[in-house]
Amino acid sequence: MKFTKMHGCGNDYIFINCIYEKVNNPDKLSRTLSDRHLGIGADGLVLIGDSLIADYSMRMFNPDGTSAEMCCNALRCIGKYVYETKMTSKTTITVETIAGVKTLLLTVRQERVVEVMVDMGKPVLDAGAIPVVTEMETVKDEELTVLDRTFFITCVSVGNPHAVVFVDHVAGFPVSKYGLPMEHNLKFPNRINVEFVQVVDRNNIKMRVWERGTGETLACGTGTAASVVAGIITDRLDEDVMVHCKGGILKVHYDRNQNVIYLSGPAKKVFDGEFDPEDIY
Repeated sequence: MKFTKMHGCGNDYIFINCIYEKVNNPDKLSRTLSDRHLGIGADGLVLIGDSLIADYSMRMFNPDGTSAEMCCNALRCIGKYVYETKMTSKTTITVETIAGVKTLLLTVRQERVVEVMVDMGKPVLDAGAIPVVTEMETVKDEELTVLDRTFFITCVSVGNPHAVVFVDHVAGFPVSKYGLPMEHNLKFPNRINVEFVQVVDRNNIKMRVWERGTGETLACGTGTAASVVAGIITDRLDEDVMVHCKGGILKVHYDRNQNVIYLSGPAKKVFDGEFDPEDIY
């Protein structure tokens, strides 16, 4: 079975083109292939498929085998993949996800995709829809005690759920110490992605992320978008923000008039490969 390893700002995934390949037990396959010692190594598995309502479809599985609704870094990689493998000549592409159809705008130079902008749609702030267990309609700088520390969280869904925590400094912050118990806190019925964010100024932030079902990753597209929205609704940020992740920089524009998030960033191919499914199953 053929695969392609790609990443967006270090957030790396194994992509399988299911238009041509058939994948059985993708949850088990993701657990096996994502292992960085015994498998290929990745932040998860992404299946590219056909769609009746979009140009393509995306299914994503975390390293623990759970399914995720959306991943903006993976979406950008799909845009690069389908264009550079000549599956399409279009520079505007739609992709069906569990979180709905997303539109990708490709920037192409000399037949190479150098940047992809994703129209991520409208952020969800309603606590019940995210979901978050709270008496408030929205969770904005709400206290949450985890282990020995009390945080102030702002919750946003951009197709998947996020809790954004603003801290003084992200360098050296014990992300795994607090990220894991926060992910599994009873306040979040479907678990949660957690972003620890340092505001540099109103147009720049530093972010580290604990991804649900994965752990700390070098970047998270949806987490980047959620962090910017959280910063705007708490009056910490303006509408155009450069997000500095451990793996690179992503650009977010939040159009408040249309209530739409746009995220731009790179997508990189690492290598192609092939494995025998019988060795996996």
